[in-house]
Amino acid sequence: MSLLIYSFITSFLVAFFTIPLVIKFFTKKKIFDIPGGRKIHKNFTPSMGGIGIFGGLMLSSVFWMTSGELAVFKYVFGGLVIVFITGMRDDLIPLRPSYKLIAQIVAASMVVGLSDIRLNSLHGLFGVYEIPFWLGTSLSVFTIIVITNSFNLIDGVDGLAGTISVIVLSSFGIWFYLLGNYPISIMIFGMIGAIVAFLNFNWEPSRIFMGDTGALVIGYFMSILAIYFIEQNDSLSQGHAYKFTPTISTAVAVLIIPLFDTLRVFISRAIRGKSPFSPDMTHLHHLLLRLGLSHSGAVMVLGGANLLFIVMAIAMSSLSDVIALPVIVGTALLLSLFLEGLARRQDKKRQNALSRPA
Repeated sequence: MSLLIYSFITSFLVAFFTIPLVIKFFTKKKIFDIPGGRKIHKNFTPSMGGIGIFGGLMLSSVFWMTSGELAVFKYVFGGLVIVFITGMRDDLIPLRPSYKLIAQIVAASMVVGLSDIRLNSLHGLFGVYEIPFWLGTSLSVFTIIVITNSFNLIDGVDGLAGTISVIVLSSFGIWFYLLGNYPISIMIFGMIGAIVAFLNFNWEPSRIFMGDTGALVIGYFMSILAIYFIEQNDSLSQGHAYKFTPTISTAVAVLIIPLFDTLRVFISRAIRGKSPFSPDMTHLHHLLLRLGLSHSGAVMVLGGANLLFIVMAIAMSSLSDVIALPVIVGTALLLSLFLEGLARRQDKKRQNALSRPA
């Protein structure tokens, strides 16, 4: 436990003292995330907070992991470097989506192919267990890319991406610690410390955004943890104190906010005849803002919802994926429809108020 605390404190201090320097440097150079269009913020704000997050993670890992442990996860670190450079380049000079995708495929393939962190089974989902090597590899790369980008897409209001990532990472970190997997726990709590430090500067009103520099790094790391969790959990004996029988459903529940929000937005755009990748203001945090909530209020609601689904996963830990997954997805769908209904009702009230004669 002491190493986890040391890792957290180290990364927190690195990020806490680095981020003000990042703010000062990019403000001086007039490199900002410019407001306008679909962007909610109104001020010219630096967008490279991920530098502090990445630096905190890397330095805390170097300080508190042994050389042997670092060697085991060297390809994970290599992938993190690739997505960090990609995100930083995109924050400075926007990259074509195809270039970003290629970089993510390379980073994902590095971990899946060289670290052997991959899905080897569907664990009974749809009645399928063992899957061919090529399918497991392809599915793992696809999973990493989906989770990485889904997390990037929720980075829309002050404090949201940071708060959700702390909840997700804490869930995985505590589980791996209880399991006795200390090296990965050190990495996780290192990233948590850096994100907590970042939130000091990203809470409403935000002084800096994490940008793709941070969102891609965090999303990529969480995607690896999800796959690692699924395979590690499946290897536990039935009846183990920390085993979740619905392996895939548990991972989905922990990552429910970015995964479900991305899925519903893509489906909504497709129904309206738009490209799934066309930007709009239909994310869950946009709906909450339409209800009159502040950025902080929206963060609290979505963070609370994420915690609710984690509690649901714990409560259903002895059920199968066949039962747990429909319950989790169905609950998310019902809550989403309820929220959309409230937002439309609020919009109608607002329109009626504006149409009334003075």
